[in-house]
Order: sequence, then C-alpha cells, then structure tokens
Amino acid sequence: MSNQPKLGRMPSIRDRVQDTLSAHRNELVSLLSRYVAQGKGILQPHSLIDELENILGEDQATLELKNGPFGEIIKSAQEAIVLPPFVAIAVRPRPGVWEYVRVNIFELSVEQLTVSEYLSFKEELVDGKINDNFVLELDFEPFNASFPRPTRSSSIGNGVQFLNRHLSSNMFRNKDSLEPLLDFLRVHKYKGHALMLNDRIHSISKLQSALAKAEEYLSKVAPETLYSEFEYVLQGMGFERGWGDTAERVLEMMHLLLDILQAPDPSTLETFLGRVPMVFNVVILSPHGYFGQANVLGLPDTGGQIVYILDQVRALENEMLLRIKKQGLDFSPRILIVTRLIPDAKGTTCNQRLERVSGTEHTHILRVPFRSDKGTLKKWISRFDVWPYLETYAEDVASEIAAELQGYPDFIIGNYSDGNLVASLLAYKMGVTQCTIAHALEKTKYPDSDIYWKKFEDKYHFSCQFTADLIAMNNADFIITSTYQEIAGT
Repeated sequence: MSNQPKLGRMPSIRDRVQDTLSAHRNELVSLLSRYVAQGKGILQPHSLIDELENILGEDQATLELKNGPFGEIIKSAQEAIVLPPFVAIAVRPRPGVWEYVRVNIFELSVEQLTVSEYLSFKEELVDGKINDNFVLELDFEPFNASFPRPTRSSSIGNGVQFLNRHLSSNMFRNKDSLEPLLDFLRVHKYKGHALMLNDRIHSISKLQSALAKAEEYLSKVAPETLYSEFEYVLQGMGFERGWGDTAERVLEMMHLLLDILQAPDPSTLETFLGRVPMVFNVVILSPHGYFGQANVLGLPDTGGQIVYILDQVRALENEMLLRIKKQGLDFSPRILIVTRLIPDAKGTTCNQRLERVSGTEHTHILRVPFRSDKGTLKKWISRFDVWPYLETYAEDVASEIAAELQGYPDFIIGNYSDGNLVASLLAYKMGVTQCTIAHALEKTKYPDSDIYWKKFEDKYHFSCQFTADLIAMNNADFIITSTYQEIAGT
C-alpha cells in the first residue's frame, strides 16, 4: 500500500518518518542510535536537537536529514521516550495538535501511536511491561464534553469569542434558540429585585414590540436624563432596572438587543451579555498558608500570591462598582478572599475571622480554620500537606460564605491546586460558575514528575496535587491564564 498522503491532507508524522527512512536510512539510524545510546529514559527537546545538530558530515544526505521533514519533526518534538530498541516521540506540529510515533531501530519499523498507547509505553519506564488485562484507565476529558469545542489553533486563548460565534450562529439559524435568552431576562433577579424584564413581556414578539416603543420614547428624552426620571414609564412597558443609568445608556443597550433579535452576530452578543448585570458577589479561594496584609510576605507558601490577589481584588471591586453604576443599580458588591484561619498566627492577623482589605470598601479576607476529628489545626502547615483537610474545609467554607453573603456568590475563583480543588467542590455544591486560575500547575514545575511522581510522593503528595489540577481544569466553566504560552506552550 502506498504511503503517499491523500490529496488535501497533510502527511502524518508516521508518513514523514517512513519517507525519511526510505531516503536517508543510514543517517536516520545513526541519529536514533545516538538517542538509544543514552539509555532508557526521557529525552527533553534540547537533547533531541543537540544530537541532531551534532551529526558529523556536510554531505547532501546529512544536510537533508537535518533540514528536511525529519529535522522539522525533531524541532517540534516535546519529548522522546527511549526503551531500547524503541524510540517514541511526542510531536506537536502546531499548538493544540499532537502526534505520537514509535520507531524500532532494529527492525526499522514505524508506527503511529494513540495517546493511550504512548502513555502506556511511557509508563513502562517505571512499571515495566504492563499486563493490559489489569490496567484501570481513567479518561479525564472535560466534564462538559458535549459542549462545543474549538478545533483550530487560532481559537486557543479566544474562548469567549468562540462561544459567542457558536451561540450567535445558532440564534441566526434557529430563532427558537432566542427563547432561553428571553427566559433568562424575565427571571433575572438579585436579592428579590427583578432586573431587566417583568412579566408584561412573555414572548419574543412582545419583547420586540416593547423595545420599539421604548426606543421611540427614549429618542425624545435628553441623553443625560437619569433612569429614575423615566423608570415608571419603562416599567409599564415591561422593563426593570439594569439597562443603564441614563437614557443614552439604556437606549444603547436596547439597540444591542434589537440587533440580536433581528440578526445575531458575535460582537453584538458579547457586548450585550457583558453589560447585563450578573456579578455582585465573588469568592476567591486561597486556602493554604498565611494570608494577610502585614508581616506575612516571605513566610512559607505565601510570596507573590498575596500581592497578586490583593491587587486583583482592588481592581475587581473598582470595576464592579463602575459597572453596577452604569447599569443603573445601587447594590453594593461583595468580594471575599477565603483563606485558612491559623490560631497560632505569630503576631499576624491570620487568626482573625474577617479583615477588610485596605483600599476597598466591600472586600474582606474571610478565614476559616482547618478541622479534623482531632479538632482545629492551630499551626501553619505546608501547602503540600493540606490535602487531608480540604473536603471538610470546603463544607465549613460553604456555611461561612452563605452566612456572610446571605446567599451564594455569583462565581468562585480558585488559585493554586488546593484553592482550585476547594473551588470545584464549592461550585458543585452551590451550583455557581467556577473560574480556575491556571498558574503554578504543579506538574509543569517539576520535570518528569508525571511519570516519576512516586519518588516525591512522601514530600510533595503529587498524586493529590495532579488529581486536584485535573479535576479543577476539567470542571471549570472558564479558565484564566496570564499568557498564551500557559495554554499552548512556546
């Protein structure tokens, strides 16, 4: 059977390796033998490239190996697993796309591997040949796997735009898909106060008619007129607070919704949804270690995360206040930084239940102690040792949050492996939106820790940490990263 690629399809990594074997067998075998000579183990990208560059000779065949298709494979390789006589290579030809190939340098055979086959081969470094009859394999795919998923690398880091394109496309093709938006606007409330629409509007046609009447009325009102001066007129048409604080902003918001009802597009949908009042109470999780505003920086497991979160909440409060004002509402937001209460606080405020964050009016640090069947844990412990306490901690935190907010938050933000696990438990229990901050994922900080985790289990408890990261990343409604590289690598 021919190995030639089908028209319009990029040749697979296997095809390119096979072609290289046919054209430059001696040079390729020489290179792969150099990898095998390093013995059983994992080769990092720099080692793979170094061996390629170190091949002696400037003849045409050697140059073609270095600069040709196989050279490109090596430059795209993320790692190689050497188990003589096999070399298996994990290749990422472009962000979000992976291929796995294995070469037997004795038989000069090439095979494409699935993800599971590659991982199973990699595990042989530690466990030896595995009897497939007794392997339990768990597939931690995203828990909302039925949700639309991007297939193009250009969608990486642009999840909001991708979802809005998908949603607006559905709305354009199927007008019935506008009904959930209407239902949401009709039932939307905060602390018992109706927002956006009241029961005078009960259908899409009625909504369009009411918007047209409101548009005609507002076009005759001075743009800077405050909402309170025409509130009762709009209420009689079926509109409640939340559209804006002035006639100009209300009219802008209504124009956006009219555009969506007539011809939905992703940009209009994103702008409209971004202005709907939905976020009033936010919880940010950072359970481990000392978290305060004085005398805690530099103590174990604190460092930059405290400064990062304190800066984050100050900016977040200002943004929430501004948005609530522009939405024509007079509610006060609440932000809670939930962390651990430490009775033996060593002269810090880490033994206080509630502490207002300086420079804010509505943001507090809420501290909840770690508890076990032996009572409250009084002293600090390393973040690597917090795992036995987190399930009970999440239950206690749920009660404290509900008491402090007199309800549930609008969404929960997790930080670090422990905070993201608690956020997952709370989001599930409370039925609220979960955001994961994807910094300091533990597996990426310790080379080869995914395969040699048992070596460090007693000290770092990687089994708990990696599982916590997997659960949080797959359970989150959305994930925030600082850079494109955190998602897609370099």
